[in-house]
Amino acid sequence: MKILVLNTGSSSVKYRLFDDDVVAAKGLVEKIGEDGGDAPDHEGALRRIMDSVDVDGLGAIGHRVVHGGADFADATVIDDAVVATIERLVPLAPLHNPPALAGIRVARKLLPDVPQVAVFDTAFHQSIPAEGVHWAIDTELAERWQIRRYGFHGTSHAYVSRQTAALLGRPVEQTNVITLHLGNGASACAVRAGRSVATSMGMSPQGGLVMGTRSGDIDPTVVFHLHRVAGMPIEDIERSLTRGAGLLGLSGVNDMRTLLQRRDDGDERAALAFDVYCRRVREYVGAYLAVLGRTDAITFTGGVGENSAPVREAVLAGLAPLGIDLDEQRNADRAKVISRDDSPITACVVPTDEELEIATQTRAALGG
Repeated sequence: MKILVLNTGSSSVKYRLFDDDVVAAKGLVEKIGEDGGDAPDHEGALRRIMDSVDVDGLGAIGHRVVHGGADFADATVIDDAVVATIERLVPLAPLHNPPALAGIRVARKLLPDVPQVAVFDTAFHQSIPAEGVHWAIDTELAERWQIRRYGFHGTSHAYVSRQTAALLGRPVEQTNVITLHLGNGASACAVRAGRSVATSMGMSPQGGLVMGTRSGDIDPTVVFHLHRVAGMPIEDIERSLTRGAGLLGLSGVNDMRTLLQRRDDGDERAALAFDVYCRRVREYVGAYLAVLGRTDAITFTGGVGENSAPVREAVLAGLAPLGIDLDEQRNADRAKVISRDDSPITACVVPTDEELEIATQTRAALGG
């Protein structure tokens, strides 16, 4: 089946055309609506994509949708009711769901006879048990305003956990994995028998691990203090914690490669940022070892997870008593398995492929 995968943002559309699992075409239309951009609007962007790829015999279009709330636990064939539900969830993802909706509407208009499927970042985490998604706040308040843990990066965690089981030569149903998606956005996930049972991101992609520009977990009182004592408007606090925090806030840079170079040159802020970043990941690893009870593997993925040997070494340092014995040479060589042969828990590096996962889930939603 030929499947076109669309990842529609506010000013860009990333696409990949699959013929079965083979990439037949891929590209990016960017600066939509901007002077000198590739297209005047999303319809122009998708028309440009349709003109550049072979849509003859196209079996489906798979759309990445960031937030499916508690409504979607699987990839879902799109109809008017699905579109209405995604629109109702916009307050939970005001920056991400509206562009996805624009892409869906234009694609349905341009190719009305081609099935369209929504693949949600949140869906994989709908298997987390109730005690892992509810916070200890007023129940009526939480229910009214849909406040709970949703989790994100679900397509990546799903793909990487299956690939890890294959690497170990074990059925997914018999494999427990901690997956660490470390990039400019970062999240951890505990996967038991192919199903998410815990994840670090919460109601939004803001919570959990330290990220490039996002704070990750902080005491909620920080927000109250900045508003009441520092006199900062809520909008400025939000902007600071989402765009000016994380590695950027601690060190002045949000690129791990630059951070490591500055650390090696003796920059104390960079060294602190690195240590905070890696400690937070290690804390989640420890928590998820407890959640899973038996863990077969810990897998690094994402731009930082796949490429930064110093991060992997720092995250796993000192964990041999817990069953994770890193092989420093394998780690430096970026081998698929970076732990020693006799390590009770295998440490792995597995490249993620979210577009392929979206195509796979799209095919499954259509019964393929």
